[in-house]
Amino acid sequence: MPVSLYAIASPGREVFVDPIERRPILGERKRVLFLCTHNSARSQMAEGLLRHLAGDRFEVMSAGTEATHVRPLAIRAMEEIGVDISGQESKTLDRYLQEPFDYAITVCDDANEACPFFPGARERLHWSFEDPSRAEGSEEERLAVFRSVRDRIRDRIQAELGNGG
Repeated sequence: MPVSLYAIASPGREVFVDPIERRPILGERKRVLFLCTHNSARSQMAEGLLRHLAGDRFEVMSAGTEATHVRPLAIRAMEEIGVDISGQESKTLDRYLQEPFDYAITVCDDANEACPFFPGARERLHWSFEDPSRAEGSEEERLAVFRSVRDRIRDRIQAELGNGG
């Protein structure tokens, strides 16, 4: 007798559920959650970059251990390369704790320590980037730090997720 799969609705996607094991079967689009402390710069840039670079091969989100606001210099650094993150908002990771992910990726050391395990993630990765919001100097000098972090995040995404994960 053939086993049938049934679909359940989830925001923005359909998830098939294995009726025997009662667990989600993730579709072709891989789900990625970028985590950082304040969800204001690094994780926001990573979310925008992966969405821009991978198109619809990934479903991308970001969150923080606490929510603040998306930093204007992060928005500006991303605009320079044609990626608009001005509509993204800072969110806490609580909203994603019950969701399945292919990858949960921390992009700051504090979030890595605060979230050594992420329930529902098939794979947990840590990419360490300095906090550009702590940069000092003129606006142009601080923007240069945001650009540097943006470029290193882009390089890491292309190296590790560029082939579809």
